[in-house]
Amino acid sequence: MRAAVLFEQGKPQRVEEVALEAPRQGEVLVRMAASGVCHSCLHAADGSWKGVPLPIVLGDEGAGVVETLGPGVTELKVGDHVILSWAPTCGRCHYCVIGRPNLCERRQPGRGVLPDGTTRMSLGGSPVYHYGHVATYASRTVVHESCAIRIDPAMPLDPRGPHRLLGHDRGRRGDQHRRGAPGGQRGRLRVGGVGLNVIQGGAMVTAHPIIAVDLLASKLDLARAVGATHAIDASMEDPAAAIRAITSRGADFTFVAVGATRPIIQAVDALAPGGTCVLIGVPETGATIPSTCAPWSPASA
Repeated sequence: MRAAVLFEQGKPQRVEEVALEAPRQGEVLVRMAASGVCHSCLHAADGSWKGVPLPIVLGDEGAGVVETLGPGVTELKVGDHVILSWAPTCGRCHYCVIGRPNLCERRQPGRGVLPDGTTRMSLGGSPVYHYGHVATYASRTVVHESCAIRIDPAMPLDPRGPHRLLGHDRGRRGDQHRRGAPGGQRGRLRVGGVGLNVIQGGAMVTAHPIIAVDLLASKLDLARAVGATHAIDASMEDPAAAIRAITSRGADFTFVAVGATRPIIQAVDALAPGGTCVLIGVPETGATIPSTCAPWSPASA
């Protein structure tokens, strides 16, 4: 099968004929129809993230059709239309059983392998690694069955299609799959695709107020349309100060859906005492947050 292979960070990917092994126990082979292009892939490609195994096929979200089933697959059948998720779950480990599958102990983050610790792709007899467990920049890919989510076959499998739902799943999980998922006052810093879906998740659990923060007025308009009660233009005012003014004490929860340190600092600064900052975006390798970055409290005002 053909795939875009990254051989060296900071250099262009090359389209190669890559050998693809048949799916093993609990895996499926998917013929790709479309792939999302995620900023995390850019981090891996340009060298912002260190330690990426090479060579590797990037792509952590996409849509396609199941072509082959490995032994033991029961939830899917050949011909199913699926979207691919970078988050495999075993359903049996401690965290899966207690309802926190995002922490599944079988996951292999950053290693470029499937949950069993091996790859299915090779080039000249040497392993080619799978980015995000799914490697969607390819004509076909082998994934763990939990990464292939069946969808209605009427949904289009093209660049406008259902792989965009993965952003919704990531954002909604970031909001609802916290401890207890209570309501409360929420601030969102950056409302791109994932950030907008975090806002939708907040509305689903009746959070109030829901405060959207971004640099673009057009994104803030979209945020209001999907559930934000307030909008802050970070190019015009300090987000943390504005959130504290709206909430009187700061936000109970803030969510950062972008891989940059400045919004993280602002999100922590916007917290009320005892508040929680949830990071969905991942900054470049080595990025740090100053130790002086601490939640506001009346005593420090």
